[in-house]
Amino acid sequence: MEHRVSKCPACGNTEFEIQRLRCANCGTAVEGRFSVSRLATLPEEQVAFVETFVKCRGNIKEVERELGISYPTVRSRLDKVIQLLGFDEDEDRMDQREILGALDRKEMSPEEAVQALKALKE
Repeated sequence: MEHRVSKCPACGNTEFEIQRLRCANCGTAVEGRFSVSRLATLPEEQVAFVETFVKCRGNIKEVERELGISYPTVRSRLDKVIQLLGFDEDEDRMDQREILGALDRKEMSPEEAVQALKALKE
């Protein structure tokens, strides 16, 4: 069973430095200072979401179907990943025009559009 560590168990920090890498096939080890991708610091739930998002080529409707969740839930999870990766959440948040466009293209239901518009006011 593979165990991922996304934060320090002592202090909660998510910035890691790897000092030793070992090949799982031949056992060769390399020592030094290696950085960790920001994606590697995501909790398991967000990693699974990102994998699904990439598998669906960023198509939110496909992500909805794959995960069995609503459009606003997909957007919320995507916003959480953006926040955890340290990117500016407000830059990627849908505005009213985008929501209405998604509604017009039938990418979201009227109920989902209402929820998304309400979320803009929060």
